[in-house]
Amino acid sequence: MSAPTTTLAKGITSGLRAAMERDPKVVLLGEDIGKLGGVFRVTEGLQKDFGEERVIDTPLAEAGILGTAIGMALRGYRPVVEIQFDGFVYPAFDHIVSQVAKLRARSLGYVAMPIVIRIPFGGGIGAVEHHSESNEAYFAHTAGLRVVACSNPHDAHWMIRQAIETDDPVVFYEPKRRYWDKGEVGDAPEGPLGSARVLREGTDVTLLAYGPMVKTCLQAAQAAEEEGRSLEVIDLRSLSPLDEDVILASARRTGRVVVVHEASTFLGLGAEISALVTERAFYHLEAPVLRVGGYDVPYPPSRIEEEFLPDLDRVLDAVDRSLAY
Repeated sequence: MSAPTTTLAKGITSGLRAAMERDPKVVLLGEDIGKLGGVFRVTEGLQKDFGEERVIDTPLAEAGILGTAIGMALRGYRPVVEIQFDGFVYPAFDHIVSQVAKLRARSLGYVAMPIVIRIPFGGGIGAVEHHSESNEAYFAHTAGLRVVACSNPHDAHWMIRQAIETDDPVVFYEPKRRYWDKGEVGDAPEGPLGSARVLREGTDVTLLAYGPMVKTCLQAAQAAEEEGRSLEVIDLRSLSPLDEDVILASARRTGRVVVVHEASTFLGLGAEISALVTERAFYHLEAPVLRVGGYDVPYPPSRIEEEFLPDLDRVLDAVDRSLAY
């Protein structure tokens, strides 16, 4: 019997539902997440089934939402916060990096902060300003936060459940342009929350990606195969901590690495991964680690966003440059 097929968005919905059924201390907070079910309908039906005390429609005040979540976590709850869009997280930035990330260390482990902060991120949906940002590097840079990104329905379901069960705070990125992509959801997670996955084995070049760019890299690998090139595709899944073992093993095996993400290339996750591979696998490399990302400009208007976002051609161009060394 095959696994059930669903969208990435509904994979998160079913994961939230399972977590709420398992633990009555799991509470959802966010703007329009109750009766409306969220902008992307990820929480649709949950307030009806669990009540307004567990699925809470909040005021339009991200700082207030996170401040409330901190208080709830201190009282033993496991709040799951929805930030409606990536660019709306900044009013809550001080709470996240100054309190959420540090309270456990500040209390020498006595106080846990089991908060999950869900953030739809990335472009590709034709949205207006402040609705298409990739700000994961801010939080990956902040010690005390786990930062993860799902890319498919199976991981969406299981990773949100794992994140909720974690006593550390987790920033959970959801690729909004992939919300409607369908796939199977199996009956067990693909490894622990901090692990990467090799989605396609290859011998010539390693492609490292996460979130919305995983599908793009799989498409690039398929296109490259038609030209006789073998690309390995790895879904990082966890951005902080990075799964260094999987990354380095692949780099040593292929000798060539290309990192792909939507965020601006300058000081993005690709820079840290490039440093990691160069420092730890230098003598196995046949070419420098290359990065494919957004340009170092504010996210552009939707009519030209496809010029900003990495696509199959830009990924394949980086592969060509890597093989040319």
